[in-house]
Amino acid sequence: MKIILSHGYFLKEDPRELEIMKPYVPLGILYISAWLEKNGFENDVYDSTFSSFEKFCENLLTKKPQLLCLYTNLMTKLNILKIIDFVKNEPLLSNTKIILGGPEVRNHDEAFLNYGAHIIVVGEGEQTMLDICLHFIDGQFNISEIESICYKEDGKIIRTKERSKIRSIDELPFPNRHKVDLQKYFDAWKSKHGTSSISLSTMRGCPYTCNWCSRAVYGQSYRRRSPKLVVDEIIEVQKNYKFDSIWFVDDVFTISHKWLAELNHEINSRQVKINFECITRADRLTEEALLILKESGCMRVWIGAESGSQKIIDAMDRRVDVKQVRRMLIAAKKTGIQTGTFIMVGYPGENIEDIEETIKHLTESDPDLYTITIAYPIKGTQLYNQTQSNFINQLPWHNSTDRQIDFKRTHHKKFYEMAIRLIYNEVKLHKLKKENLGQTKNMMVTYAKIKAARLLMKTYQLF
Repeated sequence: MKIILSHGYFLKEDPRELEIMKPYVPLGILYISAWLEKNGFENDVYDSTFSSFEKFCENLLTKKPQLLCLYTNLMTKLNILKIIDFVKNEPLLSNTKIILGGPEVRNHDEAFLNYGAHIIVVGEGEQTMLDICLHFIDGQFNISEIESICYKEDGKIIRTKERSKIRSIDELPFPNRHKVDLQKYFDAWKSKHGTSSISLSTMRGCPYTCNWCSRAVYGQSYRRRSPKLVVDEIIEVQKNYKFDSIWFVDDVFTISHKWLAELNHEINSRQVKINFECITRADRLTEEALLILKESGCMRVWIGAESGSQKIIDAMDRRVDVKQVRRMLIAAKKTGIQTGTFIMVGYPGENIEDIEETIKHLTESDPDLYTITIAYPIKGTQLYNQTQSNFINQLPWHNSTDRQIDFKRTHHKKFYEMAIRLIYNEVKLHKLKKENLGQTKNMMVTYAKIKAARLLMKTYQLF
């Protein structure tokens, strides 16, 4: 049986990501690939990142897979629909079954099935995909007996019982990195940043409650791989590939200080040298934890902030003190670790005073890097439920994503777009003053941009 796993992401079609140029391999399908192989099912991984839609379709016509398994998220949704269109209208692929998984499918399962997908995999995909393969190859399972899937039967949507999460993720084999050309990723990084990076996962799930965050795959859970296995994987990738740093993809890397200390012990007792960056929360950091991170090889830590206003933090149900976020960002820098943080504007209830608090937060904590986004509601989240009655635009599902949803905010969306300009330039001015490089012209231009952004924000407050 020919099985193809893919994700339908084409880097060349994404101008913003081309500018950022920090692509990572699709670890999720590489884990599923490894699990299927471990259980006797050979499979191909078509990594579309550096390919094109046309080449993807050519590959399908050459291979004619019985099962086409596609990871689907907000970024890939529209391409996945194009692939479904191609398969269902191509006679040579009439026997191909389209299996969809990933974070986008749980809350849009009926829409994907009506569009032409055959089976939706809900949640973790390893065992469910194995059961699907067993069903199609020898009828070992009746499709209705497979847990955590959604399909159509006689025009009706059938949703089966959701399976329990994998209790010990140590049971999972290492992802099948050899199925993709990692050198393409390293080269892309090198050409833009001068260094290369590889991704690695140590946990699944997140136990926290941020109401804008989707938990569609792993749920509100926390499961961790043993430090020994994590270091085993680090040693394996260092043996097989040449790269400069590791990106731990976990939602909250320092959630357990006991685990962190054990990982540090494994790294140092086995004389493993690494540089890595990770994401965490301020309430899961201490000065001692930062020292452990540094000793383990952490070069950069991203500490979630989202806002400098405690009012907005509380509205998000972040359950963290914004002052603690500032303290930990400052403490990390003192430890010798670069810092990054995330900012979100346009959250329900946010006003100019909250924007000013965010500017204060960024200038006082002075992170090395930060990102800003305008809040948007993802179906299945509390933010979506909270704002659904205030949606401004009703976009056709088949040619839009949740990222394009706008809702009635405290102010016009343009107000928050100007707020991003204001924040960016206020932080830039702060850094120019701190560096004291005599960039008089640059500072004057920045002052002018700040003044213009504030004026436009006042204008959009009237809308």
